[in-house]
Amino acid sequence: MPRDRKWQPDALTPWYKTSVKRSPQAALLSFPSTLSEETSPVFGHGMLGPLDSDLIQNFAQPGESAIGPRIVVHGRVLDETGRGVPGALVEVWQANAGGRYRHKKEGYIAPLDPNFGGCGRVITDETGAYEFRTIQPGPYPWPNGVNDWRPAHIHFSVFGHGFAQRLITQMYFEGDPLIPLCPIVNTLKSEEAIRALTAPLDMHRTSPMDARAYKFDIVLRGRRQSYFENRKEGL
Repeated sequence: MPRDRKWQPDALTPWYKTSVKRSPQAALLSFPSTLSEETSPVFGHGMLGPLDSDLIQNFAQPGESAIGPRIVVHGRVLDETGRGVPGALVEVWQANAGGRYRHKKEGYIAPLDPNFGGCGRVITDETGAYEFRTIQPGPYPWPNGVNDWRPAHIHFSVFGHGFAQRLITQMYFEGDPLIPLCPIVNTLKSEEAIRALTAPLDMHRTSPMDARAYKFDIVLRGRRQSYFENRKEGL
């Protein structure tokens, strides 16, 4: 199935200010990957710990847990025919419930959660399914316009069976009023593309008295592939 490159945003979108300097100034060149890039090992496949898929607990002190609304995020990694992709390493990172990341250059003054690290990972099963527990991240301001805010979102990195096979995308939450106001979201060319990055509430997978659930499928290639920030053509 051919890829629909019109599905992807333009590299130059002036309302997303950093795209002005980051967009290419000349025609693009495509280089095929080498054999070593396609067959080299993927770091992390044999190194997952028991709490890697539980962001509520994996950075917390004994007897403590992350602060915020608890959620389960689940879905499948799919190829262009809708078949599940087994053995893919899915890494996630996000802000805490107050909208703050844990890194030294963070400029937002929301408080840090001492029991939340903001990252985790899981490997898809034989059907391409994945699942992890976390807290719902908060929105945060960013220095694009005078008063621009990022909607609540979770970043995803998907590794295939070679180290060069890595795709990066992000997931938004159904019903977030900041989604249509975000300059990054507005680089997408259709409502359908935005919906593909928006996880609906899934009441069938909630944990009663514990966590809501959201469903997010990732399509690696084809006409309706997910939008990937680092490799727009997919895999």
